[in-house]
Amino acid sequence: MTALFIGLILLDAWLDGSLLNSQQPTSVQATILCSLLALIAIPAQLELGKLARQNGALIFTPIALPATILMALTFYLKQFEIFSTPIYTYYILLLLSGVVLLSFLTQGVRFGIQGVLKNCSSTVFSVMYLGLLCSFVPAIRIHYGVWAFLMFVFTVKCSDIGAYTAGRLFGKHKMAPSISPGKTWEGLGGAVVFAAVTGFCFSHFCGIMPPLAGLLFGAIFAVLGQMGDLAESMLKRDATVKDSASLIPGFGGVLDVIDSPLATAPAAFVYFWLCCGI
Repeated sequence: MTALFIGLILLDAWLDGSLLNSQQPTSVQATILCSLLALIAIPAQLELGKLARQNGALIFTPIALPATILMALTFYLKQFEIFSTPIYTYYILLLLSGVVLLSFLTQGVRFGIQGVLKNCSSTVFSVMYLGLLCSFVPAIRIHYGVWAFLMFVFTVKCSDIGAYTAGRLFGKHKMAPSISPGKTWEGLGGAVVFAAVTGFCFSHFCGIMPPLAGLLFGAIFAVLGQMGDLAESMLKRDATVKDSASLIPGFGGVLDVIDSPLATAPAAFVYFWLCCGI
């Protein structure tokens, strides 16, 4: 999975000219990445819909899925000339307004007054969680380049590896037993160490930011990544399931893989903006 992911991201950057400084970048970047995100949105929405049904709520997938994809591609679509500044300004507001109104329409036609708040709010939440948060993932790639994007992804995922490793080896003190019984404070320490080393290496060898800033990036986003993992754990525990699905052996579902990058992408975009400009 890792090799395939890196290959696709590097191919994407090579095709749009952003891989090497000697290349001339095209006006539209991250097409393969955004296509991948659109495909991932399908099982992610279905898994979230399953969790909602476990709690007696319905996500209106015919509304939520296309809205999630359109929301996730916000920064990608901005690259096209048709999305002039006035249109782009109102794009997200109109999209969210449409989701709210269509949710009420669907609710009224299909279910009347039964479960209005649960169904409509679950549908809007799914778009915000999977679409709005995800929109900052291609934003990092488009604004700061392929190496900054890989730094973000691998720093966050290495924090998961560090948390798992240190937790299994040394974990004794539970961090949030009611939400995620397996998480420990020792695991969080391992996450910080693994992510800090990863952030330092990327910043030092790729020249993305000063090495000290990369070290700090890793430490901060190790903590934020674990918080994102806890957020998804809350959804699963509320639905009384261990994993969001069994689609990916050893991981669970798509939501179990993307939870930490989703939660950290907006803050990572801001961090890159502060360190690298925009």
